[in-house]
Amino acid sequence: MEDDIVKPIVDSFYMKLATTSLKFKRYLYDKINWETRLIGIKGARGVGKTTLMLQHIKEHFPKANETLYVSLDNLWFKTHTLEELVAYEYAHGVTHLFLDEVHKYPDWSITIKNLYDTYNDLYIVYTGSSMLEIDHSKVDLSRRQTLYTLRGLSLREYMEFEGVLTTTPIALNDLLKRHIEIAFDLFQQTKVLKHFSKYLESGYYPFYKDAKKDYLIQLAEVANLVIDTDLPAVEEVTYGTVQKTKTLLMLIAQNLPLMPNINKLTVQLETGRDLCLKMLYALDRAELILLLTQKIKDYKHMIAPEKIYLNNTNLMKAIAPVTDIGTIRETFFANQVSSVADITMPKKGDFMLDGKWLFEVGGQSKTFDQIANIPNSFLAIDETEVGIGNKIPLWMFGLLY
Repeated sequence: MEDDIVKPIVDSFYMKLATTSLKFKRYLYDKINWETRLIGIKGARGVGKTTLMLQHIKEHFPKANETLYVSLDNLWFKTHTLEELVAYEYAHGVTHLFLDEVHKYPDWSITIKNLYDTYNDLYIVYTGSSMLEIDHSKVDLSRRQTLYTLRGLSLREYMEFEGVLTTTPIALNDLLKRHIEIAFDLFQQTKVLKHFSKYLESGYYPFYKDAKKDYLIQLAEVANLVIDTDLPAVEEVTYGTVQKTKTLLMLIAQNLPLMPNINKLTVQLETGRDLCLKMLYALDRAELILLLTQKIKDYKHMIAPEKIYLNNTNLMKAIAPVTDIGTIRETFFANQVSSVADITMPKKGDFMLDGKWLFEVGGQSKTFDQIANIPNSFLAIDETEVGIGNKIPLWMFGLLY
């Protein structure tokens, strides 16, 4: 292989690196142990996985020729292999390899495993779709790698990204105990509720800043791309199943929150129960929807969900025709809390967290009537700056990561 053959790959890398800003870093950036030889970063399309890798390169590798970043959906790989590229670049001094969109590369797990075993001093970081099931891949990478998941922006991160407030994440248990003290401190620094309302409409995916007025249009297209390209790259699905998955997503979006009758859904989709559940759980793994089940979700043993939300409030704005304020509140709560706790559907109330904290979500008039006398029960209340007792402002659950 000659320099001119790899030049398009290297030029693309340097162009991306030149336009990468270090001003704002995601919550995951400092949690990653970058000294590990094999690192995987999963996440939904558009949450900033590429930027995360490029920021690390820019900050820690002043000599760019020690590193190589490449997206595996590059057309270059139609006539070349990753093994060829790595052999050439390794011989020319590359010690750290950053691979984007691995799910677009055939037999990606086998290739990465072979690279890891062949080059003992080569460090590999890869990103892939949130749909990746590493344990189900053809080669078990779990013994070799450390795997991380990147979520969309939390409310806390959004305010930092906007330059209006910088604060550290609050542990859930700490928030439940000290929410009054924390709220008083933050409201002395900025009017959080104003930023909260903007975040609910356009603050979850970092590309909102570049997209501006086209953000919701682009977000709807992202949802479409996930089903059109990411799903077939990860699962063996037919064209018909892809189309039915799109129909399923829109059925959910038009009936939020959906209390699904699986038998009725199978009739509407003209499919079987098993495939219907498989599509629902695929959309959940893709972070397009959020399934609420009575037991902790297990992607290996799929049970019918009790309730279905879209994954976040921005997606609601982009693809749901009607957005009820109650559903917006519940969607925000479930989305933010699911990053730090297991959420299940309780017999009473809206959400059970980690099997021990019961929550009702609502407006200022919400009371404890539905969950009265139940230990460890709380209200998450909207349009409230500071809470009292077990009544906690809804916005504060955006401080968890």
